[in-house]
Amino acid sequence: MPLVNSKELFEKAYKEGYAIGAFNCNNMEIVQAITEAAKECNSPVILQVSAGARKYAKPVYLKKMVEAAVEDTGLPIVLHLDHGADFEICKDCIDGGFTSVMIDCSSKPFEENIAITKKVVEYAHAHKPYVTVEAELGTLAGIEDEVKVEHGAESYTNPDQVEEFVKRTGVDSLAIAIGTSHGAYKFRPEQCTRDPKTGVLLPPPLRFDILEEVSKRLPGFPIVLHGSSSVNQEYVKIINEHGGALKDAVGVPEEQLRQAARMAVCKINIDSDLRLAMTAGIREHFEAHPDHFDPRQYIGDGRAYVKQLVKHKITDVLGSNDKI
Repeated sequence: MPLVNSKELFEKAYKEGYAIGAFNCNNMEIVQAITEAAKECNSPVILQVSAGARKYAKPVYLKKMVEAAVEDTGLPIVLHLDHGADFEICKDCIDGGFTSVMIDCSSKPFEENIAITKKVVEYAHAHKPYVTVEAELGTLAGIEDEVKVEHGAESYTNPDQVEEFVKRTGVDSLAIAIGTSHGAYKFRPEQCTRDPKTGVLLPPPLRFDILEEVSKRLPGFPIVLHGSSSVNQEYVKIINEHGGALKDAVGVPEEQLRQAARMAVCKINIDSDLRLAMTAGIREHFEAHPDHFDPRQYIGDGRAYVKQLVKHKITDVLGSNDKI
């Protein structure tokens, strides 16, 4: 099976009330962990590549690793560009064999966002095979590689703009801002309450009213959530108990993500949770085996934690298990 785009996968996800996990990858072990988990769960999956991943591993290596995963698992896998900054980057990835791209001009004025997005869409849709395009309206706070927006500078998606944006650009899916955020520190402490028993920050709820209004304006249209790691406190605890220093790291509650997946959200992005799982496995390994120096040993433990995490996300959060 070759790499696929997201069009038919999203149509099925929308109709059946689940979301497909878009997991960021930047090395072989993360690719293996994600796709082995998806195979065991009989789930479609999106592997996405950020600007940082392209710099770290180079697009050609990433594409070949994802192609190897397709050959190994036989899964329908989308190779997606995450947060493409301009037309040239999107074009380079389309020409290089990516099957889906995101053009992110959400920080630009509305008309400029439309103009650049439309240019990417026209190029991607004329490509053989057809490449799907995601765009974004509204901006998320937080940090993800080269995407940096200060807390307080984010903006919710305006439902009044979504119909015009989709109609004028021809985009295939739309990322919206309803209160998610990039990184492991998604919310400032003053935005949250604190659990009196555990001391863990409890984040504010997502703006489901905005999601509901957008879905009314765009019936049947696939919506995307970025910044949707839940910052699993089990992995935060392991990291901190083995030399780490993650204070007040908090993410989006999984029950809220599951609710979004039952609605119009067909793609949920997960990156920080993978990093935390990998780091937890490696830190735990080093403390238990200070004599080890073989990367296969400690990265292997990190890979096992990532695989465990992805299986949990697929079955308990996304609802995409047994959907192939």
